[in-house]
Amino acid sequence: MMRIITAAATRKPPSSFISYASRISCAKTAPTISSLPRHKTGTALYSTSQQQLKSIQWLKETVVQALNEAFDPVDVKRGIEEAVQKQQQKKSKEAPSPSVVSNYQFSGFTTSDAMVTPATKPEFGDYQCNAAMGLAKKVGMKPRDCSSRISDKLSPLIDSVMEQPQIAGPGFINLTFRKEYLSEAIRQMARDANGRLAIPYAAKKQKIVVDFSSPNIAKEMHVGHLRSTIIGDTLANVLEFAGHDVKRLNHVGDWGTQFGMLVEHLKDQTSKAQYNLGDLVEFYKAAKKRFDVDEEFKTRAREGVVKLQAGDEGALEAWKSLCEASRVEYQKIYDMLNIQGLEERGESFYNPFLKDMIQELSTQGYAVDSEGAKSIFLEGYTNRDGSPLPLIVRKSDGGFNYAATDLAAIQHRTRVEKADRILYVTDSGQAQHFEMVFKAAKLVGFAPSEVSLEHVPFGLVQGEDGKKFATRSGDTVKLKDLLEEAIRVAGEDMSTRMEDVATTKEVQNVIQAVGIGAVKYADLSLNRESNYKFSYTRMLSLNGNTAPYMLYAYARICGIIRKATAKDENIMMWPEAADQIILSQDAELQLARTLVKLPDILSEVESELYTNRLCDYLFETSQKFNQFYENCSVINAETPELKASRLSLCTVTAATIRLLMTLLGIQVVDRL
Repeated sequence: MMRIITAAATRKPPSSFISYASRISCAKTAPTISSLPRHKTGTALYSTSQQQLKSIQWLKETVVQALNEAFDPVDVKRGIEEAVQKQQQKKSKEAPSPSVVSNYQFSGFTTSDAMVTPATKPEFGDYQCNAAMGLAKKVGMKPRDCSSRISDKLSPLIDSVMEQPQIAGPGFINLTFRKEYLSEAIRQMARDANGRLAIPYAAKKQKIVVDFSSPNIAKEMHVGHLRSTIIGDTLANVLEFAGHDVKRLNHVGDWGTQFGMLVEHLKDQTSKAQYNLGDLVEFYKAAKKRFDVDEEFKTRAREGVVKLQAGDEGALEAWKSLCEASRVEYQKIYDMLNIQGLEERGESFYNPFLKDMIQELSTQGYAVDSEGAKSIFLEGYTNRDGSPLPLIVRKSDGGFNYAATDLAAIQHRTRVEKADRILYVTDSGQAQHFEMVFKAAKLVGFAPSEVSLEHVPFGLVQGEDGKKFATRSGDTVKLKDLLEEAIRVAGEDMSTRMEDVATTKEVQNVIQAVGIGAVKYADLSLNRESNYKFSYTRMLSLNGNTAPYMLYAYARICGIIRKATAKDENIMMWPEAADQIILSQDAELQLARTLVKLPDILSEVESELYTNRLCDYLFETSQKFNQFYENCSVINAETPELKASRLSLCTVTAATIRLLMTLLGIQVVDRL
């Protein structure tokens, strides 16, 4: 049995911590998202439970109900009109037109008026409602009196879940879960520990396209593709778990002028043997060198583009061979990262639509001639000299560029795929490009107003010196090399903590899980918009918010449960949910309060698209569990009922870690 860490996560683990390696050959990996049963639509199918958890969204909707019961919409409208009138008078020093003021419409409160947020401190409860602060003046009341009226209407609506609302300060309403609700919620989560932990599905199912990864044909994936790939995969997992119909698209760079160069260079090769991607990279460099110095070859390459776009059989055959060779190598990376369900739909897919699309834009007057090119001019975008900045959709030589392809993709995704929401996971350097493309798509009617187009930007991966992450020779780091090095370092780290590392398949699987998981978690645990310094040492650390620490936290809880439930500690048996969850100690209560907020975290990531929120919650949960285990004996609990209750808390904590790590694309193991 492993020795248990009984202090905060920042304390250095005991030297026997990685005695995990002595048991690592018994490790078993947990199921992944893709291994779970699925709906016919493709979304993962999870079990349902008798009672689902109450989320912050439920509370917002309930506060809205209380607001609409507490205040007459006519009075609120009148108060808002008076506030608008006073504001206009201050600005213009003249009486505003009555018609302007009376045009303000108010048909009732919405969730944006509820102003419900997580409590800033534990002593303030679990949530805080600030609705009265902005509403009081509009209804001619003092903030505390306004809060009192809201509380009177809210209290009976939340009585089975929340304690009596408490008014604090100038008019904040503090809301705290009832202990009885927490007990029942944990029991329901324990009953659904192998399913979706009693987490409700999204109220409104959407069709969502997530565009991520996007490598280029005949080029190896580099470290820059890592962020797009794992951020996009995690967001797709979270959205799919919420119940949405998610399509994962890989917009590979498989079309363009460079392929004329590559195809012509391929024709000149005496050997027609199949190339692996390593060969293709050198092949690309050689073709580019010829293109730069050989005018005759440059002419042939340009003619080759025309042949390819015209559907020349020989050109298409060569192009397909280049794409297939690249595809084989990309898949090796995706297998290492456990990326599944990613459908390739490259630039070439949209090429047949571009001519008609440009014609449509020109006919409608959106695309106009500009210096021989076809461009869309959008209000508010200028060059440094103040001249209008064009969104070029067809170049002066007749070729199409990224903007054209992206507009065609939006048109296809909205009209054919019927997407409600489209996410583009790319580096922050493309922010203005997508901003302009999205605005153009809305302007020309390719994306209806109700369709959400969202750029999900991320920063750069840097070396530990804060400079570009590169090899010693200054070359871009290949993603395959980076991942293989992470696995190697993980294996070396393991070998320093044990006397003998067996080379069994099980051991190697766990080493790979730790190495790859460390790389993923280090990226996903940071604000995606920030640049981050890549460090194998930090990401493989057993201290702090890292993958190895979370993997250990999960394995540790599994060890506690095995010791408490099985005669044979080599057998992992999850206990039945306790009939009653007893929260007699503060550490039990605080752990329960954290666990039941899991739906809030998932909902937050679903809407705001920041994966680090999952990692922050995971780390907080592990810390709460540490405090619980330090203060509350599980195996030697005073009564059988208390032991069963605390085992259920262990089960729910382990299931929470397992679920979130799976959503992050990281495999957990029940032994380390």
